[in-house]
Amino acid sequence: MRTKPVPANTNEILALERTKLANERTLLSYIRSSLYLLLGGIGILQLKDFESIQWLGYVALAVCIIFLAVGVFRYVLLSRRLYKWNRILFVDTISENVEKQSSGKEKLQKEEV
Repeated sequence: MRTKPVPANTNEILALERTKLANERTLLSYIRSSLYLLLGGIGILQLKDFESIQWLGYVALAVCIIFLAVGVFRYVLLSRRLYKWNRILFVDTISENVEKQSSGKEKLQKEEV
């Protein structure tokens, strides 16, 4: 049972929540890819018979760090944008509720007079 009325912009609020979850999934995907590159790079560097491709291990380690940096940067950037949108939507919701309450009080005051 609901005790509070649903805000008018519920769809937008839920869309922001879905976007936050997608942002977290994307960060985890970047981390997973970075770890795979780390393991692959370390594995290639450990091969004694294939010293001619050790450069590939170093490239994998460098790309691993780049992947991780890009993933964290994109996560932080989108989180900040979502925070701004979240504040805008909730301020609109609160101001609508305040307007409705104040107009309801005005009607009651007019009826009393």
